[in-house]
Amino acid sequence: MVAGQGRIIYPSIHFVCKALCGGRAKGFIKTWFQQVLLLIVPLALLTGCQTPVGHREEADRVATRIIQATQEEALGRSAPFTIERPGDILRRRLLIGQRLPYTNEASLGTDKLKKIEHWPEKGYPGKNLSPDKILSLAERAPLKIDLVEALQIGARNSPQYQLKKETIFRAALDLDLERNEFRSILGGKAEGFLETDLSGRKTVTGTEVSGDLDARRKLKTGMQLGAALALDLVKLLTQDHSSTLGIVGDASITIPLLRGSGRHIVTEPLTQAQRNVLYAIWEFERFKKTFAVDVAKRYLEVLRRLSEVENAAENYRNLISSTRRTRRMADAGRVSEIEVDQSLQNELRARNRWIRAEEAYKGALDSFKLLVGLPPDADILLDKATLDNLIQETSAIMAAIEREEAAKAGEPIPPANAPIRLDRPGQEGAGPLEMDPSRAIELGLKKRLDLRVAEGKVYDAQRDVVVRADALRAEITLLGKARLGESRSIETATRDNAKLRTDKGIYSALLTIDLPFERTAERNAYRKSYIDLEKSVRDLQELEDEIKLAVRDRLRAMYEARETRRIQARARLVAEKRVKSTALFFEAGRIPIRDVLEAQEALINAKNGFISAVIDYRIAELEFQRDTGLLRVDERGLWREYTP
Repeated sequence: MVAGQGRIIYPSIHFVCKALCGGRAKGFIKTWFQQVLLLIVPLALLTGCQTPVGHREEADRVATRIIQATQEEALGRSAPFTIERPGDILRRRLLIGQRLPYTNEASLGTDKLKKIEHWPEKGYPGKNLSPDKILSLAERAPLKIDLVEALQIGARNSPQYQLKKETIFRAALDLDLERNEFRSILGGKAEGFLETDLSGRKTVTGTEVSGDLDARRKLKTGMQLGAALALDLVKLLTQDHSSTLGIVGDASITIPLLRGSGRHIVTEPLTQAQRNVLYAIWEFERFKKTFAVDVAKRYLEVLRRLSEVENAAENYRNLISSTRRTRRMADAGRVSEIEVDQSLQNELRARNRWIRAEEAYKGALDSFKLLVGLPPDADILLDKATLDNLIQETSAIMAAIEREEAAKAGEPIPPANAPIRLDRPGQEGAGPLEMDPSRAIELGLKKRLDLRVAEGKVYDAQRDVVVRADALRAEITLLGKARLGESRSIETATRDNAKLRTDKGIYSALLTIDLPFERTAERNAYRKSYIDLEKSVRDLQELEDEIKLAVRDRLRAMYEARETRRIQARARLVAEKRVKSTALFFEAGRIPIRDVLEAQEALINAKNGFISAVIDYRIAELEFQRDTGLLRVDERGLWREYTP
């Protein structure tokens, strides 16, 4: 037995069965359905029923508008923004194209998942996702990636990158929900009721179709307005077939007078939601710069490892040749067996260095793939032209050093006991970013977006103090209500139609006062808000000092890498000259093999040191732009460097 609005439904089922036997059910039910449809159809048209697709697309449009408007406010520009990743990202194409192992369809993306039962959108996610054709696997195997492509790949494939974008989107949806609190909200429902009463002398059968519409609105002053209109359409299907219409209208208004009143208090959740979107965009911009520099840093680190492999392989070949030459000279009686063993030991060490360099290179490459969101087992190569271009840019430095060495060759050598003066490095070869520390710090404090977030959180903490203080006050609320008309039911089906008459209405007012005798929780929250404010100020101060330290560290790193680059360039020239001369002297039998081996060891160290210094200087330039906030990264992941 089921109850509905205080009426027993079960007898009506019995009546319907009885009516079917008498041939009257068809007419009763038809009348009932007509009345139900008469009320439900207009309500459905008013509410504008939407499919899940429509709701999702509407949420996308709303969030996109919020994000673009906030981008203008936060950055002074707007850019295309979407959380929909390309439907054919490089990760998937590598898994399929290179036949790499994977777990199941989830490894290929959500659009490849089998739709489960009751899935709301059969075509989403699916083929409607845009393709991603940065690189063509058919043309390149193994896949060769340059630095620009690596930045774009990371923006599309990195899980961290995608998560940051989704954080912005979620914040935008949260803001839309807070805005909804201050919109006019409409609601409505309808129901149809069929009842038969067999308890009296006569069977009474009737239908009742009711529906109501309600509207509510919350103002930013705290005032809340509400109105509702209810209709009852009642008809007897037996006796005199009477019918009547019931109509009830009511309205209410609620006004907070002390606690919880005031625009700044009422709209605080909305204000915070707006600022959260702002913070999310600033944090994403900061992340893009950090991520781009990390990609470039790891990219260059892989190339450094590759260069070390090549240098180790060349050194290994040279030592094999040295061992063979020493063996022949020992057979001829020109060198001892001890020198042959020394050469062989160095050959074995060179082989070990070559193997370790290769494995270190492979590990760095796998780590790089993971950073940009690609499978670690994918067959990928990085373009060595990026490193070659960096080295080419230092050709002027090498030429200048060669001229300096040639000039010094004709100069007289001072006596050993002559005074020695240590000259600090000058500005030879200094890059455009090696600026005055004070100016660099000013740029950093002005451009760093995470510092703006920290400043905003101080303001948030101040507002929280105000809100917590408001909660300590007494709560006084004024409530007013008005009700017009009358409802109708099957029991009152013989009455006249109801009317909305103001002179017959019911009006009431209520004043509630909650005196602040007990405010322990509010008192503690108020005190904690000051503690939170102090913490937010300390966080700002700490971040400010960290920025200053980071900027100064990056300037020192550029200064050190520049001088190291010059030193290693000179060391390389000296080592190359030493290898040539020791080889000649050894062939002439004037020096032991140990000198040749030491010269070759010095040469490979000088080569590795020079490459490292070139890469370190470039990384220091990028990190300086990152830590000062001067580097700009667009929505594709590509950067635009700062030009002083």
